Amino acid sequence: MKNFLCKAAVLCLFFVANAFAFSEGTDYVKLANPIPNADKTLIKVFSYDCPFCYKYDKSVTPAVVEKLEGILVFKPFHLDTKGKYGKEASALFASLIVKDAAVKPTDEKSLFKKVKMAYYSAYHDKKERWDGGAESFLAFGLEAGGLSQNEFESLKDTKEVKEILSAWAASYDVAKVQGVPAFVVNGKYLIYTKSITSIDKMVDLIKELAVK
Repeated sequence: MKNFLCKAAVLCLFFVANAFAFSEGTDYVKLANPIPNADKTLIKVFSYDCPFCYKYDKSVTPAVVEKLEGILVFKPFHLDTKGKYGKEASALFASLIVKDAAVKPTDEKSLFKKVKMAYYSAYHDKKERWDGGAESFLAFGLEAGGLSQNEFESLKDTKEVKEILSAWAASYDVAKVQGVPAFVVNGKYLIYTKSITSIDKMVDLIKELAVK
């Protein structure tokens, strides 16, 4: 009986410890200004000129999203206040998401992903800065995505693109907390990326926050 009680106590402590495996202030923070209409989502705020965003999107983000399939919907939010051509990038990325329609943003068939990775590589690996200005910057992205200027102009004026850009306006307040990349669960909980030590632990944290 004594041994049984000891084992029960150990198990109890194990479950209690695991129930509180993550803590607010260390692993995540509750946003003072939650992102509206973001229930059941995992949002990643990013910028094309952020090296850490590039690093995460090469391996971490796709792996995490795959493990959360059926639990949360992944939504990328581009931060237009970072990078010389942030606003142009946002307009193009939003247009590509609309053009992708039902294709998920992490899918290899996604034009959004294709163009995003092309910008990442050009900016961070090849040190391209598009000295020709915004026109040169957009021309690069349009070519990478196989879009004409006319098609882009038509897309960016649609209601769908404007709604995406309006939602992305929340990115600035999120980025002010710890910079980018910034992962937000259900529009409320911002993950402290400094606390992320593995993909599995990140997924566990997201799952815990998803049901809070």
